Amino acid sequence: MKIMVERPQDAAPVEKLNDVAFGSDRYGKTVYRLRDGVAPDAKLCFVALGEKGELLASLRFWPIAIGQKNTPAVLLGPLAVQPELRGQGFGKALMHHGIEQARLQGHGIIVLVGDPEYYNPFGFTREQALKMALPGPVEERRFLALGLTPDALENVSGMIGKPPGVSKPAQRRRKRA
Repeated sequence: MKIMVERPQDAAPVEKLNDVAFGSDRYGKTVYRLRDGVAPDAKLCFVALGEKGELLASLRFWPIAIGQKNTPAVLLGPLAVQPELRGQGFGKALMHHGIEQARLQGHGIIVLVGDPEYYNPFGFTREQALKMALPGPVEERRFLALGLTPDALENVSGMIGKPPGVSKPAQRRRKRA
């Protein structure tokens, strides 16, 4: 397995993998609304490739802002692994790589919505996200955060939103039959 920064030619296979892993209804979820109209952080989008260059797994991070101070942070996800390869360590390898790259690139906070049983071993906890809120429904126990430095979460609180300068996209109009 080779982990590398996602390339333009990886975009379509990554989207196909996300469709398989999470379904097309994922776009209505709170975290997807935070991503709508925002480009992922290109330096923090990774793919795991097999010996023949095939996509095994992918991980993306998105810029966000927390509270009235617009504290910068990144939103992790989606993390997706080919269904037949789950449980073989590809997701964990991407997680370790992604967290370390976020740290090296100077990010202080990562937030996500995911299963605590999977993400707690990487240091993500519900307790670290208690002073934050998401702008939509989410199962509270699955809203997790990780401070990448000892004081990263000090005085950080409030609603999570899009980074400054990103406007809310216009509501999509439904097509009438």
